[in-house]
Amino acid sequence: MNGYDIIGDVHGCADKLEGLLQKLGYKQKDGVYRYSGADGDRQAIFVGDLIDRGCQQIRTLEIVRPMVEAGTAQMVMGNHEFNAISFATKNLRGEYMRPHTAKNKRQHQAFTDQIPTSTALYADSIEWFKTLPLWLEFDGIRIVHACWNSEEIDRVNQWVPPGKTMLPDFVIKANQKRSPEHRAIEVLLKGPELSLSKYGQPSFVDGDQVRSEARIRWWNAKARTLRELAEILMGATTPDGAPYPELPDQECLEEAVYDYVETVPVFYGHYWRSWPPEEGEDWTDNTVCVDFKAVKRGPLVAYRWNRGEGVSSKHYVQYPETHPAEGRRP
Repeated sequence: MNGYDIIGDVHGCADKLEGLLQKLGYKQKDGVYRYSGADGDRQAIFVGDLIDRGCQQIRTLEIVRPMVEAGTAQMVMGNHEFNAISFATKNLRGEYMRPHTAKNKRQHQAFTDQIPTSTALYADSIEWFKTLPLWLEFDGIRIVHACWNSEEIDRVNQWVPPGKTMLPDFVIKANQKRSPEHRAIEVLLKGPELSLSKYGQPSFVDGDQVRSEARIRWWNAKARTLRELAEILMGATTPDGAPYPELPDQECLEEAVYDYVETVPVFYGHYWRSWPPEEGEDWTDNTVCVDFKAVKRGPLVAYRWNRGEGVSSKHYVQYPETHPAEGRRP
């Protein structure tokens, strides 16, 4: 391949996906989007989270799955695909690994409303999700949904080697909190987190949830303090409604162990960034985020990776071209 187009979290936004693919030079042939540019072979790579939230779940699968099966695209599993697998998987006691609580049903509702759990299409989709790799590495690049961590990758390899289908035994173990398998899935598909209370900081409100843990900025290899490492959303509040206070410059080297310091570029999604991309936060010399809230007001984004070129914001491609700008938390 001469290059790859790494595409962010689609979340059922099929119209944006088709617009982005066409902008990138992909055209339908025999029912499959294929690269048609004059600059040689290219392949799309999806960073996971095709499903949930958006209103075009079926069409999204109808676009991406044939591309993967025809070899015009590859895809890694996102946390929403893993959650769907867990939602459909029972243990020996007949308990669903992702309990069918009101909260979990609501998070999965866009998918199950359009593809009911009783249908053959739902069962077939879950089986396809199980075949998706949790990471990819080739041609000098790496792709993972939320965080590249070699230790956790080695751990998952013991259960789900490359090219193998995820089996129910692993799904069950990965849903048992404090198990090694659960920790690995949390890091690779949801990203490592740190305890705010450990550092004397309050919880914060995220949507309809109160969170006592903050995501770790593992892509910032120079981060050493709580302010640098912990990611708190713009406009976040404490549970009592007060603006979330600025975090202190308190050293927390224990959480810095997740820093990505290798030179091989890693591409990831998951983090709901604000457009346009910001150097140091959305991309560095060796990390690139491609998730910019396509299912909300943001664009669906791809990064055009070409052999022999370094990481640069000029390689981002967004669809549509115009969208509201958003502020960022310092």
